[in-house]
This record gives sequence, structure tokens and C-alpha cells, in this order.
Amino acid sequence: MPDIVIKSLDGKEFGAYAALPKCGYGPGIVVIQEIFGVNVVMRAVCDDLAARGYIAVCPDLFWRQEPGVQLTDQSAAEWDHAFDLYKSFDVEAGVRDLLATLAHIRRMKGCSGKVGAVGYCLGGKLAWLVASRSDVDCAVSYYGVGLETLLGEVYDVRMPLMLHIAGQDKFVPPAAREKILTSIARNPVITAHVYPNADHAFARLNGQNFNKEAAELANGRATSFFAENLQG
Repeated sequence: MPDIVIKSLDGKEFGAYAALPKCGYGPGIVVIQEIFGVNVVMRAVCDDLAARGYIAVCPDLFWRQEPGVQLTDQSAAEWDHAFDLYKSFDVEAGVRDLLATLAHIRRMKGCSGKVGAVGYCLGGKLAWLVASRSDVDCAVSYYGVGLETLLGEVYDVRMPLMLHIAGQDKFVPPAAREKILTSIARNPVITAHVYPNADHAFARLNGQNFNKEAAELANGRATSFFAENLQG
């Protein structure tokens, strides 16, 4: 059973994992899943954010395809399942569900009214789209895939957006990375950090490509970024 239920913009309902700060009050953060669903990794991200004083909510974005997906990156079968879900995922519907989640958090008891977003992989792409298409207060994208196809929206990002880019990302080749970096340089509210020796999903705790040094550096930067833009 999901922790909370969110009403979609078309009047349906979908589940989400929610972690609340002990004080019961604080800014909100939308945690945007990877292709593995709202799994133990995403829940741990929410729990960590709640321990830092945020209302953290991770919506189930695969609910139209298969509600309640919780996969890992530890077997070929799970990778195949995850990629099948990714290939059939409706990005525009996912963005609408994130807008509904954003509005839901702002209505939650104890929310200060400020809400940020953080996404990983597929979620990193969606974090960019939330930043360019909503009134989110700030957003962080970890190794977002396909950002080079979204650069037409670079000027639509009006609130602070931080990108964490893996230098060895097999899903973001060097030409795509340079295209992204060149484009975002035109918008001062977007900042990017490149981790030269890190591969895709370097911050996925216990994942195949986990890179402790890069993850700690990126997570520290994200922590300061959220504190400045949501708690300051």
C-alpha cells in the first residue's frame, strides 16, 4: 500500500512514498524515481531528506503501466523489466503527475510552501522538465538522460537548477554532454557539475556504478543547494 494517494490532473489516483520530518514542519521535495520504480533506493533518499527537515514525497510514475514497481539493478531480468517500462513510459503524462505531486505537497499539513525537486536518471530528465514547466522553487538533476533533446526549454528555467553530470556516462556521450554544457551557460540560474571519473548512476547507493567520492561530493552540493533555496 502506498503511504499517500495523490489525485492526478485528470482525476485519477496514484500512490507515493512519503517521509516526514520529526518536527512535522518544513519545505517539501519531490523525489523523482529512476527506471526501477519507487524502490528501496528512492525510499532511502526520501528518508534522508526527511531527517534533514524536508517533507519528501516520491510518486509512483509507472502507475499507468504497472503500479508499485520496485526493482534493483542487480539482475538482467530486472534491467530488462525496467527498460521495458522506460520505453513505454509517457513522459508528458509523467510531468503532469509531477505537477500534481508538487501541488499536493504544498497542500500537506506542515509544508512551508516552498517545494523543490530532485531526480535521478529518468528522474533527472523529469527534474529538468519540472524546472522548465512549473513554479517549483528549485530542482536538482542527477545524470539526467536525454537532456540534450530538451535544450529548447533552457530559457524556460527561471528558478535555480543544478545538474550533476557523470563524465563516463554511457547514456550521455561526450558530444551530448558538451552540447548541454554550452547551452546552459546562457542561463545563469542553471549550474552544472561534471564528475570526470564517474559513470551513470554513480550516486545509487549499493548500485553497480556507485562511486563513493563522487556521490558524497554531489550529495553535499545538493544538500547546500536545497538549504539555500528552500530553508534560507
